[in-house]
Amino acid sequence: MDTNLLYWKSHGESVFSRLKIWVNLLDPSFLLTSDAEIQESSTQLRNGEQISKKDEHAWNISLSSIHADSGSVLPQVFRPPAFLPCAAPLVVASFLPHKTVKPALFWQFLLQSYTAGFNFANRNCSSEKVQTPSPKQLILIAGTVSYTTCAGVLPQIIVNRLHIRSLFLQNFFRFFVPVPLSAILAFLNVFTVRGEECETGIQVFDSNGNSVGVSKAAAEKAVMETALTRAVLFGTTAAVPNLMASVLQRTRFFQNNALLVAPIRHGLAFFVFGLMIPLSFSLYPQLGTIRKENVDEDLQAKVAEEKLFYHRGL
Repeated sequence: MDTNLLYWKSHGESVFSRLKIWVNLLDPSFLLTSDAEIQESSTQLRNGEQISKKDEHAWNISLSSIHADSGSVLPQVFRPPAFLPCAAPLVVASFLPHKTVKPALFWQFLLQSYTAGFNFANRNCSSEKVQTPSPKQLILIAGTVSYTTCAGVLPQIIVNRLHIRSLFLQNFFRFFVPVPLSAILAFLNVFTVRGEECETGIQVFDSNGNSVGVSKAAAEKAVMETALTRAVLFGTTAAVPNLMASVLQRTRFFQNNALLVAPIRHGLAFFVFGLMIPLSFSLYPQLGTIRKENVDEDLQAKVAEEKLFYHRGL
Protein backbone atom coordinates (compact mmCIF):
# COMPACT_ATOMS: atom_id res chain seq x y z
CA MET A 1 0.00 0.00 0.00
CA ASP A 2 1.25 3.45 -0.94
CA THR A 3 2.50 5.75 1.81
CA ASN A 4 -0.23 8.28 0.98
CA LEU A 5 -2.89 5.64 1.63
CA LEU A 6 -1.19 4.64 4.88
CA TYR A 7 -1.42 8.28 5.93
CA TRP A 8 -5.15 8.38 5.17
CA LYS A 9 -5.62 5.13 7.07
CA SER A 10 -4.11 6.51 10.27
CA HIS A 11 -5.28 10.13 9.98
CA GLY A 12 -8.54 10.09 8.00
CA GLU A 13 -10.89 7.99 10.09
CA SER A 14 -13.46 10.72 10.87
CA VAL A 15 -15.09 13.38 8.73
CA PHE A 16 -13.61 16.13 10.91
CA SER A 17 -10.06 14.78 10.62
CA ARG A 18 -10.41 14.42 6.85
CA LEU A 19 -11.84 17.94 6.60
CA LYS A 20 -8.88 19.33 8.51
CA ILE A 21 -6.47 17.53 6.16
CA TRP A 22 -8.25 18.69 3.00
CA VAL A 23 -8.31 22.33 4.13
CA ASN A 24 -4.51 22.15 4.27
CA LEU A 25 -4.10 20.20 1.03
CA LEU A 26 -6.25 22.57 -1.04
CA ASP A 27 -3.86 25.47 -0.49
CA PRO A 28 -3.12 26.76 -4.05
CA SER A 29 0.47 27.54 -3.04
CA PHE A 30 1.25 23.82 -3.38
CA LEU A 31 0.85 24.27 -7.14
CA LEU A 32 4.13 26.20 -7.10
CA THR A 33 6.04 23.15 -5.84
CA SER A 34 8.53 21.87 -8.40
CA ASP A 35 8.57 18.25 -9.58
CA ALA A 36 12.00 17.82 -8.02
CA GLU A 37 10.71 18.92 -4.61
CA ILE A 38 7.68 16.64 -4.98
CA GLN A 39 9.85 13.64 -5.77
CA GLU A 40 12.20 14.51 -2.92
CA SER A 41 9.28 14.65 -0.47
CA SER A 42 7.92 11.35 -1.76
CA THR A 43 11.31 9.63 -1.46
CA GLN A 44 11.77 11.02 2.01
CA LEU A 45 8.44 9.60 3.16
CA ARG A 46 8.89 6.25 1.40
CA ASN A 47 12.16 5.74 3.28
CA GLY A 48 10.14 5.20 6.43
CA GLU A 49 10.46 8.48 8.27
CA GLN A 50 7.96 8.92 11.08
CA ILE A 51 4.99 11.22 10.67
CA SER A 52 5.62 14.36 12.71
CA LYS A 53 5.13 18.10 12.57
CA LYS A 54 8.63 18.41 11.18
CA ASP A 55 7.76 16.60 7.97
CA GLU A 56 4.11 17.76 7.80
CA HIS A 57 4.97 19.95 4.82
CA ALA A 58 6.41 16.94 2.99
CA TRP A 59 3.20 15.01 3.64
CA ASN A 60 1.08 17.88 2.32
CA ILE A 61 3.16 18.04 -0.85
CA SER A 62 2.93 14.29 -1.37
CA LEU A 63 -0.81 14.03 -0.68
CA SER A 64 -1.68 16.99 -2.91
CA SER A 65 0.62 16.18 -5.84
CA ILE A 66 1.20 12.42 -6.14
CA HIS A 67 -1.26 9.78 -7.29
CA ALA A 68 -1.66 7.13 -4.60
CA ASP A 69 -1.87 4.22 -7.08
CA SER A 70 0.71 5.00 -9.74
CA GLY A 71 3.08 7.04 -7.58
CA SER A 72 3.42 9.52 -10.44
CA VAL A 73 3.10 13.28 -10.15
CA LEU A 74 -0.38 14.51 -11.09
CA PRO A 75 -0.73 17.05 -13.91
CA GLN A 76 -0.59 20.46 -12.27
CA VAL A 77 -4.01 21.58 -13.49
CA PHE A 78 -5.67 18.42 -12.14
CA ARG A 79 -4.14 18.41 -8.67
CA PRO A 80 -6.60 18.96 -5.80
CA PRO A 81 -5.21 22.46 -4.99
CA ALA A 82 -6.02 23.51 -8.58
CA PHE A 83 -9.67 22.49 -8.39
CA LEU A 84 -10.98 25.72 -6.86
CA PRO A 85 -9.03 28.27 -8.96
CA CYS A 86 -9.72 26.33 -12.18
CA ALA A 87 -13.30 25.17 -11.68
CA ALA A 88 -14.85 28.04 -9.69
CA PRO A 89 -14.82 30.61 -12.56
CA LEU A 90 -16.29 27.98 -14.88
CA VAL A 91 -19.01 27.13 -12.35
CA VAL A 92 -20.00 30.77 -11.90
CA ALA A 93 -20.00 31.39 -15.67
CA SER A 94 -22.06 28.28 -16.38
CA PHE A 95 -24.70 29.37 -13.84
CA LEU A 96 -25.18 32.78 -15.50
CA PRO A 97 -28.61 33.34 -17.14
CA HIS A 98 -27.22 33.68 -20.67
CA LYS A 99 -29.33 35.42 -23.27
CA THR A 100 -28.42 32.94 -26.03
CA VAL A 101 -27.48 29.27 -26.22
CA LYS A 102 -23.95 29.66 -27.62
CA PRO A 103 -22.27 31.25 -24.55
CA ALA A 104 -24.09 28.78 -22.28
CA LEU A 105 -22.82 25.92 -24.44
CA PHE A 106 -19.28 27.31 -24.38
CA TRP A 107 -19.04 27.60 -20.58
CA GLN A 108 -20.73 24.25 -20.00
CA PHE A 109 -18.26 22.62 -22.37
CA LEU A 110 -15.30 24.08 -20.48
CA LEU A 111 -16.74 23.08 -17.10
CA GLN A 112 -17.62 19.51 -18.11
CA SER A 113 -14.27 19.06 -19.89
CA TYR A 114 -12.31 20.18 -16.85
CA THR A 115 -14.29 18.08 -14.37
CA ALA A 116 -14.00 15.03 -16.64
CA GLY A 117 -10.22 15.52 -16.81
CA PHE A 118 -10.02 15.98 -13.04
CA ASN A 119 -12.10 12.85 -12.40
CA PHE A 120 -9.97 10.80 -14.77
CA ALA A 121 -6.62 12.04 -13.43
CA ASN A 122 -7.65 11.25 -9.84
CA ARG A 123 -9.28 7.89 -10.54
CA ASN A 124 -8.23 4.56 -9.05
CA CYS A 125 -5.77 3.04 -11.52
CA SER A 126 -4.43 0.25 -9.31
CA SER A 127 -5.42 -2.48 -11.77
CA GLU A 128 -4.14 -0.69 -14.88
CA LYS A 129 -0.89 -2.01 -16.30
CA VAL A 130 -0.44 1.03 -18.53
CA GLN A 131 -1.20 4.48 -17.13
CA THR A 132 -1.99 6.09 -20.50
CA PRO A 133 -5.70 6.31 -21.44
CA SER A 134 -7.03 3.43 -23.51
CA PRO A 135 -9.15 4.12 -26.63
CA LYS A 136 -12.22 3.03 -24.68
CA GLN A 137 -11.45 5.49 -21.89
CA LEU A 138 -10.95 8.31 -24.39
CA ILE A 139 -14.32 7.52 -25.99
CA LEU A 140 -15.97 7.49 -22.56
CA ILE A 141 -14.46 10.86 -21.68
CA ALA A 142 -15.45 12.42 -25.01
CA GLY A 143 -18.96 11.01 -24.75
CA THR A 144 -19.31 12.20 -21.17
CA VAL A 145 -18.26 15.74 -22.03
CA SER A 146 -20.63 15.80 -25.03
CA TYR A 147 -23.81 14.67 -23.35
CA THR A 148 -23.26 16.54 -20.07
CA THR A 149 -22.57 19.73 -22.02
CA CYS A 150 -25.77 19.37 -24.03
CA ALA A 151 -27.81 18.43 -20.96
CA GLY A 152 -26.34 21.34 -19.03
CA VAL A 153 -27.67 23.92 -21.50
CA LEU A 154 -31.06 22.23 -21.83
CA PRO A 155 -32.85 24.83 -19.64
CA GLN A 156 -31.40 27.63 -21.79
CA ILE A 157 -32.47 25.83 -24.96
CA ILE A 158 -36.01 25.40 -23.66
CA VAL A 159 -36.32 29.09 -22.75
CA ASN A 160 -34.91 30.28 -26.09
CA ARG A 161 -36.38 27.79 -28.55
CA LEU A 162 -39.86 27.81 -27.05
CA HIS A 163 -39.78 31.61 -26.72
CA ILE A 164 -40.97 31.48 -23.14
CA ARG A 165 -42.08 34.94 -22.03
CA SER A 166 -43.55 34.07 -18.65
CA LEU A 167 -41.25 35.43 -15.91
CA PHE A 168 -42.24 32.54 -13.62
CA LEU A 169 -41.30 29.88 -16.20
CA GLN A 170 -38.07 31.68 -17.08
CA ASN A 171 -37.01 31.74 -13.44
CA PHE A 172 -38.09 28.10 -13.06
CA PHE A 173 -35.85 26.91 -15.90
CA ARG A 174 -32.95 29.25 -15.17
CA PHE A 175 -32.75 29.01 -11.39
CA PHE A 176 -34.68 25.95 -10.15
CA VAL A 177 -34.01 23.31 -12.81
CA PRO A 178 -30.17 23.81 -12.72
CA VAL A 179 -30.08 22.67 -9.07
CA PRO A 180 -31.02 18.98 -9.55
CA LEU A 181 -29.56 19.06 -13.07
CA SER A 182 -26.12 20.14 -11.81
CA ALA A 183 -26.12 17.37 -9.19
CA ILE A 184 -27.16 14.71 -11.70
CA LEU A 185 -24.60 15.78 -14.33
CA ALA A 186 -21.79 15.87 -11.74
CA PHE A 187 -22.78 12.37 -10.64
CA LEU A 188 -22.86 11.05 -14.22
CA ASN A 189 -19.56 12.72 -15.06
CA VAL A 190 -17.76 10.72 -12.37
CA PHE A 191 -19.74 7.53 -12.95
CA THR A 192 -19.08 7.34 -16.69
CA VAL A 193 -15.50 8.65 -16.76
CA ARG A 194 -14.52 6.07 -14.13
CA GLY A 195 -16.87 3.38 -15.44
CA GLU A 196 -14.04 1.15 -16.62
CA GLU A 197 -12.99 0.60 -13.00
CA CYS A 198 -16.26 -1.24 -12.38
CA GLU A 199 -15.42 -3.64 -15.23
CA THR A 200 -11.78 -4.30 -14.39
CA GLY A 201 -11.94 -3.94 -10.60
CA ILE A 202 -9.52 -2.24 -8.22
CA GLN A 203 -6.98 -3.54 -5.75
CA VAL A 204 -8.09 -4.29 -2.20
CA PHE A 205 -5.75 -4.52 0.79
CA ASP A 206 -5.67 -6.25 4.15
CA SER A 207 -5.09 -4.43 7.46
CA ASN A 208 -1.31 -4.70 6.96
CA GLY A 209 -1.45 -2.89 3.61
CA ASN A 210 -0.81 -5.98 1.49
CA SER A 211 -2.72 -6.36 -1.76
CA VAL A 212 -5.02 -9.39 -1.64
CA GLY A 213 -6.53 -9.15 -5.11
CA VAL A 214 -8.78 -7.14 -7.40
CA SER A 215 -12.45 -6.52 -6.65
CA LYS A 216 -15.19 -5.19 -8.92
CA ALA A 217 -17.50 -4.72 -5.94
CA ALA A 218 -14.97 -2.43 -4.28
CA ALA A 219 -14.63 -0.50 -7.55
CA GLU A 220 -18.39 0.02 -7.77
CA LYS A 221 -18.45 1.24 -4.17
CA ALA A 222 -15.51 3.60 -4.76
CA VAL A 223 -17.01 5.11 -7.92
CA MET A 224 -20.47 5.46 -6.35
CA GLU A 225 -19.09 7.22 -3.26
CA THR A 226 -17.04 9.65 -5.33
CA ALA A 227 -19.98 10.36 -7.66
CA LEU A 228 -22.20 11.16 -4.68
CA THR A 229 -19.65 13.59 -3.25
CA ARG A 230 -19.49 15.43 -6.57
CA ALA A 231 -23.30 15.58 -6.77
CA VAL A 232 -23.39 17.12 -3.29
CA LEU A 233 -20.72 19.65 -4.28
CA PHE A 234 -22.37 20.91 -7.46
CA GLY A 235 -25.96 20.54 -6.27
CA THR A 236 -25.30 22.62 -3.15
CA THR A 237 -23.36 25.20 -5.16
CA ALA A 238 -26.35 25.62 -7.47
CA ALA A 239 -29.00 25.61 -4.71
CA VAL A 240 -27.68 28.00 -2.03
CA PRO A 241 -27.04 31.12 -4.20
CA ASN A 242 -30.43 30.78 -5.91
CA LEU A 243 -32.19 30.33 -2.57
CA MET A 244 -30.44 33.34 -1.06
CA ALA A 245 -31.16 35.45 -4.14
CA SER A 246 -34.84 34.50 -3.91
CA VAL A 247 -34.93 35.61 -0.28
CA LEU A 248 -33.10 38.87 -0.99
CA GLN A 249 -35.46 39.76 -3.83
CA ARG A 250 -38.32 39.81 -1.33
CA THR A 251 -36.71 42.55 0.76
CA ARG A 252 -37.51 46.20 0.13
CA PHE A 253 -33.87 47.20 -0.29
CA PHE A 254 -33.19 44.75 -3.12
CA GLN A 255 -36.55 45.46 -4.73
CA ASN A 256 -35.34 49.04 -5.08
CA ASN A 257 -31.83 47.92 -6.12
CA ALA A 258 -32.55 44.88 -8.28
CA LEU A 259 -29.21 45.13 -10.11
CA LEU A 260 -27.36 44.12 -6.92
CA VAL A 261 -28.98 40.66 -6.81
CA ALA A 262 -27.02 39.18 -9.74
CA PRO A 263 -23.47 40.01 -8.50
CA ILE A 264 -24.41 38.79 -5.01
CA ARG A 265 -25.67 35.52 -6.48
CA HIS A 266 -22.44 35.02 -8.43
CA GLY A 267 -20.29 35.89 -5.42
CA LEU A 268 -22.25 33.42 -3.30
CA ALA A 269 -21.77 30.71 -5.93
CA PHE A 270 -18.01 31.21 -5.78
CA PHE A 271 -18.01 31.26 -1.97
CA VAL A 272 -20.25 28.20 -1.55
CA PHE A 273 -18.26 26.23 -4.12
CA GLY A 274 -15.00 26.98 -2.30
CA LEU A 275 -16.58 26.09 1.03
CA MET A 276 -18.07 22.83 -0.23
CA ILE A 277 -14.93 21.45 -1.93
CA PRO A 278 -13.12 20.30 1.23
CA LEU A 279 -16.41 19.23 2.81
CA SER A 280 -17.45 17.11 -0.17
CA PHE A 281 -13.98 15.57 -0.46
CA SER A 282 -14.26 14.60 3.23
CA LEU A 283 -17.65 12.87 3.13
CA TYR A 284 -16.09 9.46 2.47
CA PRO A 285 -12.59 8.29 3.49
CA GLN A 286 -9.88 8.17 0.84
CA LEU A 287 -9.05 4.67 2.08
CA GLY A 288 -12.48 3.09 2.07
CA THR A 289 -13.49 -0.20 3.65
CA ILE A 290 -15.61 -3.08 2.40
CA ARG A 291 -16.69 -6.18 4.28
CA LYS A 292 -15.47 -9.58 3.15
CA GLU A 293 -18.96 -10.85 2.32
CA ASN A 294 -19.51 -7.90 -0.04
CA VAL A 295 -16.47 -8.45 -2.27
CA ASP A 296 -16.36 -10.75 -5.29
CA GLU A 297 -17.03 -14.42 -4.53
CA ASP A 298 -13.71 -15.62 -5.95
CA LEU A 299 -11.91 -13.21 -3.61
CA GLN A 300 -13.83 -14.17 -0.47
CA ALA A 301 -12.17 -17.59 -0.32
CA LYS A 302 -8.68 -16.07 -0.53
CA VAL A 303 -8.91 -13.66 2.41
CA ALA A 304 -9.28 -14.31 6.10
CA GLU A 305 -9.94 -10.80 7.37
CA GLU A 306 -13.50 -9.53 7.70
CA LYS A 307 -12.70 -6.01 6.49
CA LEU A 308 -10.69 -4.99 3.44
CA PHE A 309 -9.44 -1.59 2.26
CA TYR A 310 -9.48 0.16 -1.12
CA HIS A 311 -8.42 3.50 -2.55
CA ARG A 312 -11.55 5.54 -3.34
CA GLY A 313 -9.92 8.01 -5.68
CA LEU A 314 -11.11 11.59 -5.86
